[in-house]
Amino acid sequence: MTDVKTANEMFFEPTGMDRGAVEGLINDALTGADDGELYLEYRQSEGFSFDDGRLKSASFDTTQGFGLRAVVGEATGFAHASDLSEQAIRNAAATVRAVQTGGSGTIALAPAGSNQALYSDENPLSEIPFDAKVKALAEIDAYARAKDSKVVQVSVSLAGSWQGIEIIRMGGERSGDIRPLVRLNVSVVVEKNGRRESGSHGMGGRTGYDFYLQEETWKSAVDEALRQAVTNLESVEAPAGEMDVIVGPGWPGIILHEAIGHGLEGDFNRKKTSVFSDLLGERVASPGVTVVDDGTIPDRRGSLSIDDEGTATSCTTLIEDGILVGYMQDRQNARLMGVEPTGNGRRESYAHMPMPRMTNTYMLGGDGDPGDILKSVKKGLYTVNFGGGQVDITSGKFVFTCTEAYLIEDGKLTAPVKGATLIGTGSEALKKVRAIGNDMALDSGIGTCGKAGQSVPVGVGQPTMLIEGLTVGGTAG
Repeated sequence: MTDVKTANEMFFEPTGMDRGAVEGLINDALTGADDGELYLEYRQSEGFSFDDGRLKSASFDTTQGFGLRAVVGEATGFAHASDLSEQAIRNAAATVRAVQTGGSGTIALAPAGSNQALYSDENPLSEIPFDAKVKALAEIDAYARAKDSKVVQVSVSLAGSWQGIEIIRMGGERSGDIRPLVRLNVSVVVEKNGRRESGSHGMGGRTGYDFYLQEETWKSAVDEALRQAVTNLESVEAPAGEMDVIVGPGWPGIILHEAIGHGLEGDFNRKKTSVFSDLLGERVASPGVTVVDDGTIPDRRGSLSIDDEGTATSCTTLIEDGILVGYMQDRQNARLMGVEPTGNGRRESYAHMPMPRMTNTYMLGGDGDPGDILKSVKKGLYTVNFGGGQVDITSGKFVFTCTEAYLIEDGKLTAPVKGATLIGTGSEALKKVRAIGNDMALDSGIGTCGKAGQSVPVGVGQPTMLIEGLTVGGTAG
């Protein structure tokens, strides 16, 4: 969490803005509104791409700006600029005041104060020299090529950012946060007898680079990417039809995120465009299925000490033992739906308005032994990794592409398959869950979620899960 001194050093002292004058402009802009805030942001970001044995690109960027928002009922006035100056904020105030007709005249109370700090405020971009980062990427490339003679291409990327925000409300109420974020990704292509296949593995979180550039850590990423690629060399065409599907732990929770999570965001349900609208208290999943969104896990990619409206994040239970019990809320949707905000108001940057978004969304573990779950399936598919997918929020229908999957025959994993897709409806698939493993795991820190043109970092997770009678699209003739 930022203190006043840090915020002054980041936003006021470098720009010459007077805090008192800015707070006066905010008071003027929000008088008569139901809610609103000035969102100040400063961000440094960098990225490295190492490909074909050499550094392909390196970038560094600094951005700053503000977004001023006034909320009246369901209407929002919003203006933003990269110019941090009193005049720019004054101009923005004139714009957002245009929405202020029909408001209650009583501004909403500011979020309750929070002292939680889920990650360090140290800047990861400055902790390791440029040369050291490039050297580490070269070592990763060399290790991957030496590891297996079948490797014909290696791509390594490293990215980091350091974001400082301050949120100022009417009356001078303020909160802030400083957020580090890093990610390492390794992709390899292998070739055997003229056939090429690929594999990739990434990891990241709200920490510094130190952990990810340790030799033991990046070697494990290379080994996992190489394992996937070599496995895919032996893959056969995927069968098609309705069958039992076991979805593995960790990253496969991306299906839960897309097919279920978006449908549980407050705005879709307030507007009744979600398949889960008006189903609170109803059974939407098999007994034993409990799904939460938890933004409070230290150092996780999707975690936030406070959301982008200043509300402390929380662990919000969405589905409990198969019953729908809650939605993810920002301040506007919570007020309009008559509930409390859950700390899920997120925005990509100062140039975007906040909306209900996920943080770390996952299913809790059950009591099933993963080995026993596998043995219970006579014929089916075991899915481990996923690539792209499509979801329709209104209907809940989804299509996901498997990048690593295996045939299940008589309770055992046999041949790896390629070209498999999972097809279904989120709410129906949850009702077909027949077993939940005791091995719940979160992903390795690679998730990015898109909604309404905005991208934010997220986390996913789940235990091993058996879904009965799911449609599989395949490529086998």
